[in-house]
Amino acid sequence: MTILATVLVAFVAFEHFYFLVLEMFLWTTPKAIKAFGLESVDFAEKTKVLAANQGLYNGFLAAGLVYGLVFNNSSMILFLLSCIVVAGIYGAYSTKKIKLFYFQSVPAILALLSFFLFY
Repeated sequence: MTILATVLVAFVAFEHFYFLVLEMFLWTTPKAIKAFGLESVDFAEKTKVLAANQGLYNGFLAAGLVYGLVFNNSSMILFLLSCIVVAGIYGAYSTKKIKLFYFQSVPAILALLSFFLFY
C-alpha cells in the first residue's frame, strides 16, 4: 500500500475514533449537540444510549482499519472503507444532512481511490 493510501486510511480510522468519543462520551455536550445538529440538551439526554451504541460501532470500524494497516490486511481495509462509504451515503440520505456524506463518505472514497489507483 502506498504512503498516500496509508495516510488516508489512517485519517478515516482517526475520524471514526473521534466519532466514537463524540457519540459515547460527549453526546450531551454543546460540542456534540452542535456537531450533530441535535434539537436540544433534553433530546441528547434521551438519545445518549442510542448514540453510545452508534459510537461503539464507529470504534469497531476504526479498530478494524488500524488492524488492517498494522497487519497489512488489504481485504479488511477495502471492506471497511466500502461499508463506511455506504453508511455515509445512507446517513446523508436518511437525515437529509449532506455534510454527513462529506465528512464520512468522501474521506473513505478518497482512501479507496488511492488504494486502487496506486496499489
